Amino acid sequence: MNHNPAQAAALRVFEAINSGDLDCLDDLVTDDFVDHGSPFPLPPGPAGYRQILTFVTQVLRIRYDIEDVFSTEDRVVLRAVAHGVGVDAVHGPGAEGGSYAMTTAHIYRTEGARLAEHWGVRDEYGARVQLGTIAAPDLATVDR
Repeated sequence: MNHNPAQAAALRVFEAINSGDLDCLDDLVTDDFVDHGSPFPLPPGPAGYRQILTFVTQVLRIRYDIEDVFSTEDRVVLRAVAHGVGVDAVHGPGAEGGSYAMTTAHIYRTEGARLAEHWGVRDEYGARVQLGTIAAPDLATVDR
């Protein structure tokens, strides 16, 4: 049973990513929201979150399939698979236009019905292996 009213906000963020319509962020995150997973500095609040999610949706063209969601009193956690398109500047030369599926986990700290902070864990190594920009490890040569 969900006791955290912000779980709906977290799910709505992923719907917004998948639709590309990020206008709802003003209603979903706090004015001082911080995304700790951004690869570049962001201003706090909805404007900063909109910047990184615009990069995610427009440059990386990521869409998510949510696998699990659960919450505690002040946290919402989602496990999802991101489906994206390779970009040479991000994934390395030769990635441009290739597709990948990347496992992710998202942890939100919540305040009431809004999201206050985000931490993301992404299998970027696996995505680059899929895109062919780095070689998969040869497990036969790994010392045990």
